[in-house]
Amino acid sequence: MSRLPLASGIYNSLGIIGLDTRRPSQVGCEFRIEAKILIHIRLWARACLVVFCLFAALTLFAQTTTAPATLPGSEYSGMYGFLHDGEFVQLTVEGQGRVTGFISRYGDLDSDRGAFLDQFFKPGGKLEGNKLAFTTETVHGTWFEFRGTIERGDGKKAGDEGYYVLKGTLTENSTDNMKKTSSESREVTLKSFPQEVNPSHAERK
Repeated sequence: MSRLPLASGIYNSLGIIGLDTRRPSQVGCEFRIEAKILIHIRLWARACLVVFCLFAALTLFAQTTTAPATLPGSEYSGMYGFLHDGEFVQLTVEGQGRVTGFISRYGDLDSDRGAFLDQFFKPGGKLEGNKLAFTTETVHGTWFEFRGTIERGDGKKAGDEGYYVLKGTLTENSTDNMKKTSSESREVTLKSFPQEVNPSHAERK
């Protein structure tokens, strides 16, 4: 009897009772195919994960590099003239309308006449809309208070001299050797400097 029909009969009998009738060569081939499919699925999943991570990183980078919104009133920041040639007010508008800066002026007392004095704003300087208020620190017994507005001047375009002006009441307070305080108020219009001008103490000597 030929062995081939006998082997075929055995496989057929195993199929009748529900057992796997595939030959070993067939099982090995199918196993290799399934392994390749699993490998491709894993590679595809890893590729998707890499793409997702790159997308998340780019999104975070875009959020952190977005230009900050312009602070309200920041366009008023800059230098403005003061009472005499060579003197100026440095004004900086920060968040929530907070104002910092200083007045740079000539001393006018016998002890400091001709010297340059920088008087910084005290905490509490405020810009609300276009209404400006600040008080300086005391230097050599003198301090200044300003209450007024920031308005458009006669400058034609941003950066021109006088494009903005500080308009209001400037009060100069002083205390003498006898601790007596006196005040002098005046109405002023202080013009913004042109943007290319940045006076230094050396230039004003």
